[in-house]
Amino acid sequence: MEVKLAGQTDLAGFRSEARQLLAHQVPPEEVQWHLDAPADLYDDPQSPQSSRPRNVARAATAIVPASFTRLCEFVVLHRDAARFGLLYRLLWRLVHEPNLRNDPLDADMLQAQHMAHAVRRDLHKMKANLRLRALRDAQGEEIQVGCYEPAHHVVEAVAPWLAKRLPAARWAIFTPERSMRCDGGALLFGPGIPVAKLPGPEGTDAQWLACYEQVFGSSAGHA
Repeated sequence: MEVKLAGQTDLAGFRSEARQLLAHQVPPEEVQWHLDAPADLYDDPQSPQSSRPRNVARAATAIVPASFTRLCEFVVLHRDAARFGLLYRLLWRLVHEPNLRNDPLDADMLQAQHMAHAVRRDLHKMKANLRLRALRDAQGEEIQVGCYEPAHHVVEAVAPWLAKRLPAARWAIFTPERSMRCDGGALLFGPGIPVAKLPGPEGTDAQWLACYEQVFGSSAGHA
């Protein structure tokens, strides 16, 4: 059975599909997970926290520990293409093998925990290592810009933290997969830019502004 998800970090879609699969008793080995590109790269992605246990199969809600729900929120951000298959296999096993939660050496659970740890580390590194440069836009207003290349799909997850912590009122960050900007606390996402096409540390203000306009210059209708 082929199951399609809307993008790389579609946790809400995974929970909804997993609920249906469990309800119909579809075993993990019969499921193929496919990730579609999002219809609109400027859409505000859904937060993982917005689709918590209510979307897990009701029969499984009392069986699946809260720690697994939290684990899913990090594992879906990993770059491993097999992550959704792993999570559904674990969900299936937690429903059908209640003792799994008490097995600290289970291979599937260890793999998921390792992936979650890698994502947490990537989130921390982006928060700690991100560097911005200040420049003036065409109206003479200050905006800070920067770029980063995360190892996993963490841009949307780290954006709210950056919006609260970065002192600049206006900023934009470009990554190969996804770009984001913040204006007065309001976040907007856009398509990514390959590292090779970014101005880099030696780039001029004009080059960085051109990069900003390329991604966000025509996005006023999405703000």
